[in-house]
Amino acid sequence: MASPISRCRVTSCLAATLLVAWAAVAVPADPYDAPRRHMVREIAEMAEETAIETDRPRLDARVMQAMGRVPRQLFVRPGDLSEAYDNRPLPIGHGQTISQPYIVALMSDLLRLKPGQRVLEIGTGSGYQAAVLADLGARVHSIEIIEPLGRRAAENLQVGGYGQVRLRVGDGYHGWPEAAPFDGILVTAAASHVPPPLVKQLRPGGRMVIPVGGAFLTQYLLLVEKQADGAVTTRQILPVRFVPLTGGH
Repeated sequence: MASPISRCRVTSCLAATLLVAWAAVAVPADPYDAPRRHMVREIAEMAEETAIETDRPRLDARVMQAMGRVPRQLFVRPGDLSEAYDNRPLPIGHGQTISQPYIVALMSDLLRLKPGQRVLEIGTGSGYQAAVLADLGARVHSIEIIEPLGRRAAENLQVGGYGQVRLRVGDGYHGWPEAAPFDGILVTAAASHVPPPLVKQLRPGGRMVIPVGGAFLTQYLLLVEKQADGAVTTRQILPVRFVPLTGGH
């Protein structure tokens, strides 16, 4: 006959086994975990490859962690789920795209945002870049000119737990004056020039990241910095390809 101690051990082992089995059923594995980790590794590799142009061989650890957390599959079209973590842009309808993950990470890194800082995004798209900024702890204001995309982005962000992002449908060229000044401004469509209203809404000491160039000409990602005295400097980061910034400007 088993002793009381042995019976106790058997019971404990059985309970532990049942608990593990229950947990496995109750919390299914994330099928996107491995692709997401692979995407993050590819971003790190690209950062090293483009270090000469960007001067950023390693992106900020907080940005990389955010890229590893935000579920990109929520922001792509249902037919593109199998490609959600490919390191490339994907179409989201209306002639627009969700940006390449490396570019999302690089642009986020260049802003050098601190938690609680206010950031303006021009071109919400499907909401992915806004989600990354929100994951970094920024207070995000985002403008999308295409109304159906704006509605879809609001749904995507709500489902993903980023309902704190403030969204507006309108012409982003003119910014969001009543919410200014912003510590950072990020533009996800190529403009022919840096919009003066956005420069005005940038806080002294703040940074703007914007692609500049024509639709059929070379575009460059620019880093725009406003100094404490209001002076503005710009620096070319690397050549890129974005959809054009639209609106009545």
